[in-house]
Amino acid sequence: MENSEYLAKKIRLHAVKMVNSGGSSHIGSVLSIADILAVLYGHIMKYKATQPKWPDRDRFILSKGHGGVGVYAALAESGFFDTRKLMEHYQDGSIFSGHVSHKGIPGVELSTGALGHGLAVGVGMAYAAKLDEEAYRVFVLMSDGELNEGSNWEAMMFASHHKLNNVVAIVDRNRLQSMNTTEETLTLEPLQQKLEAFGWEVISLDGHEHDVLKVYLSVDYEKRYLDKPLIIIANTVKGKGVSFMENQIAWHYKTPTGELFDQAIKELEGV
Repeated sequence: MENSEYLAKKIRLHAVKMVNSGGSSHIGSVLSIADILAVLYGHIMKYKATQPKWPDRDRFILSKGHGGVGVYAALAESGFFDTRKLMEHYQDGSIFSGHVSHKGIPGVELSTGALGHGLAVGVGMAYAAKLDEEAYRVFVLMSDGELNEGSNWEAMMFASHHKLNNVVAIVDRNRLQSMNTTEETLTLEPLQQKLEAFGWEVISLDGHEHDVLKVYLSVDYEKRYLDKPLIIIANTVKGKGVSFMENQIAWHYKTPTGELFDQAIKELEGV
């Protein structure tokens, strides 16, 4: 598999170019999850790019659908379709919508955008796998802000009750949502203790450290907790990799253009 650090770099570069070309937004949210996506697609998940519906594939759901350009980039770099198609993002008539869509795009399991739905669907997939005695795993990447949605906590109770150790939720804990911090919007802390109280194995880690992500997302780690679902609190930096975007809430909505676009590309390329 491809080096995950290099894949993360390419995901970030594609994302900035796509958002610039299409005039879309949410680039800060994409940059915060690029390392997670790179580890999943470059090292952890089982899939066959030439057979997107391979029955034994691991399933991935981006619950924070506004980070869709990151998934499109990861899929293209993983061989699901030509990377040149990425520049169709957000153009009139394009299948590459702003929020991730499964329609016509190989490798996307679920269209998302309305927050709070991805985990419930992922838990349902994991439950189906258990009933059918299938070995695939389900990964759900969530935003921290969408934990405000009660449907997530219902899904957590269901997963714990049914001992769904084949589902892994990852919370992109960048601590910013929409127009404010998560804690000023609706307090989440103490988050780890809350998640543990719902019966999940909970790990808090640096969401940009590839080696650490690889350890805790691996099947080997899964075998240690046996009868619990796993949730990872991935502490991240919104806008990671572009100095003027890091921890800046404005880049939830702004589009990088002109000199700022050029600067972002230079920083990501390491020029």
